[in-house]
Amino acid sequence: MGKINRPRHGSMAFRPRKRAGSQTPGIRNWPALADACLEGFAGYKAGMTHVKLVDDTPGSVTKGHEIGVPVTVIETPPIFVFCLRAYKKTAYGSGVALDVFAEKIGAKVAKALTLPKKFDHAAAMKKLEEISGSVSDVRVLAFTSPSLCGFGKKSVDVMEIAVGGKDAKEKLEFAKGVLGKEVKVGDFVKDGEFVDLAAVTTGRGWQGAVKRFGISMQRRKATNKYRHVGTLGPWHPARVMYTVPMAGQTGYHNRVEVNKRVLKIGAAKERITPDGGFPQYGVVKNDYVLIKGSVAGPKKRLIRLRKAIRMQGAKPAKPEIRFVSLDSKQGI
Repeated sequence: MGKINRPRHGSMAFRPRKRAGSQTPGIRNWPALADACLEGFAGYKAGMTHVKLVDDTPGSVTKGHEIGVPVTVIETPPIFVFCLRAYKKTAYGSGVALDVFAEKIGAKVAKALTLPKKFDHAAAMKKLEEISGSVSDVRVLAFTSPSLCGFGKKSVDVMEIAVGGKDAKEKLEFAKGVLGKEVKVGDFVKDGEFVDLAAVTTGRGWQGAVKRFGISMQRRKATNKYRHVGTLGPWHPARVMYTVPMAGQTGYHNRVEVNKRVLKIGAAKERITPDGGFPQYGVVKNDYVLIKGSVAGPKKRLIRLRKAIRMQGAKPAKPEIRFVSLDSKQGI
């Protein structure tokens, strides 16, 4: 009998499979863009539907034909830029040089973010001018506006977003321009562009090795157990290796998907809510984006968008969408 061989279950790239520390997903890397712009945005997952469009994928057998495509609807209310964060290079790497809070920040928002209500904006900007020559990178802090959505969330989500630009001076000028202002999703991305999506996946709690890693179930005579691992590893080293499939936390992990295409950016007045509303979400009241395919996380989960880090220089065309399904999803 030939040797049975197949790929192992469970990628080593995602160890340890532990719960995410926060429901606001973290982004470690940002693309180096020459254009002065915000490199990130955020929204909330509303649900899925499908559209019919003309396939414009190069080399596709259906190019030029009308095809049906599943899409995810992400509601994207405006984000508010309330802080400018400048970095400078030190002997130990990049350290935080200065935090500047927006002058227009309100007392209610300050309480929600645990920020000081009184802040000497003029003195902070003067100090920023003094150290501007040593600044090596500039980022902004922004928060979302979930209260504008219809699913009842009130607490804002705070995140750091990188700023694009040829040099630190250009980044600093752009950051000053958006400080204390609202930014809409149309200022961040256009129809047909590619983005990367970061989200915390749907949590499934503590699960066994069969569900967690997809291992085969044992026969009855294997110690009278069915859903267990056949072996815990070799005799030596005399310990259980971390690569052995074991029971543990499943889901609720921070994950990033790259090269997701934005098929459409819709305005608040354009209807996208299906008959009866999105299940477990409700009505989309703000601007939204249609992402081709699925997106990690359950309904209402915060989704962070980033400029595609692997698609720099690409010039995608605007897709020709002919139909958007608004049929009821209540039976799904």
